[in-house]
Amino acid sequence: MNFDGRLLSGVTVLAAVVAGGSFVNAAEALGLSASGVSRAIARLEARLGVRLLDRTTRSLRLTDEGARFYQQVVPLLDGIADAAAGLSGATATVRGKLRVSVEPFFSRLVLAPRLGDFIAQYQELELEIVTSDEMGDLVAQGLDAAIRFGPPPPSALVARHLLDTRIITVAAPAYLARHGRPERPEDLARHVCIQFRDPRTGRPFSWEFHAGGRVLPVATSGPLTVSDVGTMLGACQAGAGIAQVMALGVKDLLARGELVELFPGWPDETFPLYALYPSRQHPPAKLRAFLDFCSETIR
Repeated sequence: MNFDGRLLSGVTVLAAVVAGGSFVNAAEALGLSASGVSRAIARLEARLGVRLLDRTTRSLRLTDEGARFYQQVVPLLDGIADAAAGLSGATATVRGKLRVSVEPFFSRLVLAPRLGDFIAQYQELELEIVTSDEMGDLVAQGLDAAIRFGPPPPSALVARHLLDTRIITVAAPAYLARHGRPERPEDLARHVCIQFRDPRTGRPFSWEFHAGGRVLPVATSGPLTVSDVGTMLGACQAGAGIAQVMALGVKDLLARGELVELFPGWPDETFPLYALYPSRQHPPAKLRAFLDFCSETIR
C-alpha cells in the first residue's frame, strides 16, 4: 500500500474516536464536525478494505480487525510525536493525557497519597486513574497501561515487574482477645477465617504458608467471603476473623497495633505486581514517567 497523507489523517481520526469514545468527542478534540469524523472513518475503512468500528446509535467499539490495526498503528503515532518533540529539543517532555487502569487496593493505599506530587512534577500531563478489578482490553478502552497484582495473563502486552509483596496472616487484637491466638498455621482450622474470592476462578483463594522452600497448605473456613481488599481489611480490623493480606499497604496498621501478624516465621509467600501496556519499542515519555513513579513510590 502506497503511503499518502490521507492515510495518516484517517489513522489520527480513528485514534481520536477511540480515545474520546464517540464521533462527537473526537470532533471536538480535532476541531471537525461529527459528520467529518464519520466520513474520515468511512474513507479509512474503504482504503483498508475492512470495517474498523461497530457503531450503533448508542455506542461504538472496535471490531476485532480494528483493535488489531489500532494496536499496531497508535504506537507509531506516539513515535511521530516523540520524534517531533525530539526536533524541538524536548525528548524528555512529559505531556498530554495518560489513562491508566489501576487495581483499587494499590491505587487507594499506595498511589493516592503521592499522586499530588506526581501531578505537580509534570504540569503538562493530564492523568486519569481508572480503578477496576478487571483489566479488560486496554486498546479498546483507550487505556495506556494497567497496574495489576498477580502473574500476567498470556497476551501480546508488555509486562513490567514492579515488585513482589509478602502475603501475611493477620488478625485484630479484639479477635485474638475473644478467640485466642493461633500458635501454628494448622491451628487456623479451628478459627474464623475471612475468605477472599479469586476473580479469575470465582472461588476463594487457598491458604498456604511458605518458609525455607517448604509449602504448607491449610484448609480454612469462615462465614464471610469478600471480593474487595478494602472490605476484607475493614472486617478484619473490626474483629470479624483472620485474614491473609498483602503486606504492601498494611504496614501502618501493623505499626499502630490495629492488626497483628500471626506467623512471622512463615515469611516467604509473595504476590507480584505488574505494569501491563501495549507492545511497542519505545513507550512514550508520559508512560515511562508514570511507571518510574510507581516504582519509586513502592520503594
